[in-house]
Amino acid sequence: MTIRCNSYYTATLNHDTDYPTLQGRHKVDVVIIGGGFTGVATAVELAEKGLKVAIVESHKIGWGATGRNGGQVTGSLSGDGAMRKQMRASLGDDVDDFIWHLRWRGHEIIRQRVEKYAIQCDLKHGHLQAAYKPSHMTDLRKDYDEAVRRGLGDEVSLLDRSQVCDLLQSELYHGAIKNTRNMHLHPLNLCIGEARAAESLGALIFENSEVLEIIHGDNPGVRTAHGQIDANQVMLAGDVYHKLEPGQLKGKIFPAMGGIVTTAPLGDLAQQINREDLAVYDCRFVLDYYRLTADGRLLFGGGANYSGKDSRDIAAELRPCIERTFPALKGVPIDYQWSCAMGIVINRIPQLGKLSDNVWYCQGYSGHGIATTHIMGEIMSRAITGQLEQFDTFAACQHIRVPMGDLLGNPLLAAGMWYYQMLERLR
Repeated sequence: MTIRCNSYYTATLNHDTDYPTLQGRHKVDVVIIGGGFTGVATAVELAEKGLKVAIVESHKIGWGATGRNGGQVTGSLSGDGAMRKQMRASLGDDVDDFIWHLRWRGHEIIRQRVEKYAIQCDLKHGHLQAAYKPSHMTDLRKDYDEAVRRGLGDEVSLLDRSQVCDLLQSELYHGAIKNTRNMHLHPLNLCIGEARAAESLGALIFENSEVLEIIHGDNPGVRTAHGQIDANQVMLAGDVYHKLEPGQLKGKIFPAMGGIVTTAPLGDLAQQINREDLAVYDCRFVLDYYRLTADGRLLFGGGANYSGKDSRDIAAELRPCIERTFPALKGVPIDYQWSCAMGIVINRIPQLGKLSDNVWYCQGYSGHGIATTHIMGEIMSRAITGQLEQFDTFAACQHIRVPMGDLLGNPLLAAGMWYYQMLERLR
């Protein structure tokens, strides 16, 4: 039986899950492989439409990156530049509006779902995208100007260095965009809350049930060691954690390991270092990101490892980053440390497609998963029920497939990030 990682999120669960292992044979409209945000969000969408859905998860609901990430819900889309280039062919001049809408659709879905199903997940508003170097302010000004032009003037502010220092007890940053539409939350409690919502709508959920085979053809389905689910449609939503369908998917997505720590409760220091309880990330290619938890700890992540291998001592790696950011926290105890495998796509565009006539897949958020998974859940549910326009826009995008899969892909990712870090130093 799967045991959850020793994270802050696991320690502060509202409800842990105890869904059964798949036994015997079942029949549903749609079976979804993977119980992370993509699978669960899609299941909720489909169940709300009246379809009979099953989720089959190898471990536990929210076990992977869904339940281990930084908890930030932002309007940043990984790969938006590549999307713009590739999607212009089909969308023409509407491509910019399409991408702008995508930036914020995930926020709307999450807010509405939390309210509709009374999900307790420490949802808060407020975020800073911070300039680590003076040169970063050029891009931040462009982003701010676009946000104002598109009607977000009441929700964004462009801050200078002194204004950032008024909000954070840190001398590290040269300015920032403050965004009150962006959010932060407890992702594992959100995912489990959504799974409970899907279950309340009739969805079947199975844990500790690794899918060994996807059945294609006129009677699709999935097989595990002890059971089978027959369905009209199958959706693969395992992101970087599965090895299914290597003939079509191997070499398209690669694991990058992120490390996260959570300090001991900070007491009065929490408000001193972060006056308005904002989530923060900086503008570097390999960035730091952090926020305060509901009980006043600092949750801090960064230092993505593109080798695909876990760090041996995440706390030792991130402590200098914490103390450089907040000198007042020098020597602060660290209560939790864990790793998070992110699914990285070479061009950073989420990968949506079909493996056969009635077998779909959706994966690859490159570190921007909370909002994006909910957007993709909506797109996939529409596609499965016959509304293909948005799905087709993503499915038409071309992706690089690296020979030899992770064996070559992860070294290429590491080399690429080294190149971008070198460029960063010259900015």
